[in-house]
Amino acid sequence: MLEHLNRAMERIEGHIEERPGASVDVAELARIAMTSEYHFRRMFSALAGLPLSEYVRRRRLTLAGAEVLSGERTLLDVAVRYGYTSGEAFARAFRAMHGVGPGEARREGAALQSQPRMSFRLVIEGNSSMEYRIVEKPDFRLVGRRARVPLVHEGVNPAIAEFIKGIGRDTIDRISALSGQEPDGILSVTEFFSDSREEGVELDYYHAVVAGTDTVVPDDLDVREVPAGTWAVFSNTGTFPEALQEMWRDVYTQWFPSNPYETRPGPEILRTRFLPGGEAEAQLWIQVDRAVR
Repeated sequence: MLEHLNRAMERIEGHIEERPGASVDVAELARIAMTSEYHFRRMFSALAGLPLSEYVRRRRLTLAGAEVLSGERTLLDVAVRYGYTSGEAFARAFRAMHGVGPGEARREGAALQSQPRMSFRLVIEGNSSMEYRIVEKPDFRLVGRRARVPLVHEGVNPAIAEFIKGIGRDTIDRISALSGQEPDGILSVTEFFSDSREEGVELDYYHAVVAGTDTVVPDDLDVREVPAGTWAVFSNTGTFPEALQEMWRDVYTQWFPSNPYETRPGPEILRTRFLPGGEAEAQLWIQVDRAVR
């Protein structure tokens, strides 16, 4: 898998060199990586730590910066060459990355920022294997309360904590009583609607349970219908919330590159049970398809 991802990275570089102003064909990159476009975007964000579109933008502006400093082309020619429709748009993007405008950089010989070329390699960390199982699950409903919140990579998410606090004990008890399928009990469910998983991106968060499709749902609760499919279920125990966030990271940076599965669009389900001493036992459910290699 990593070999195919690195071939896709080489294609990105070739594309920027050949046609620096043209859009990158993500469908082509996914074919090279032998995966779906959706999974390729998700994999890239998890492995690289930034969205594919942001990486491509930063690589273009890195090369554009070198051309600005060389002085061989006019600033407008550089702007057009790298896909900007006006000198003003180019100057804004250039300043956002480099901290100075292109005119200042050329006049003053300013120090610019650089986005290095990326490649991926497998790094062996620790000495324990990742525990997982594959589950075929019929249609079900997520029933509970939903909120739109920003993504937080480390530590407690204050928006989610405030949202849960505002639900109220009585409502949480009513939601809990509707639990009827695995994973049981109150769950934390997240669903992304963009390719990015950068800090601050918005997502849907459900404080909910898994219920059967015939469950009668009170009018004041939110429902997310989930179709039948295959789920990868990961388990770990450790300090809350660090161990859970590390598990999420390891699933995308270690498990998917090493196993013949790819993600499907849809909710990700986290079941957490707190233990003495600040630790928690967790299960992470992610929808998957068998990958075509």
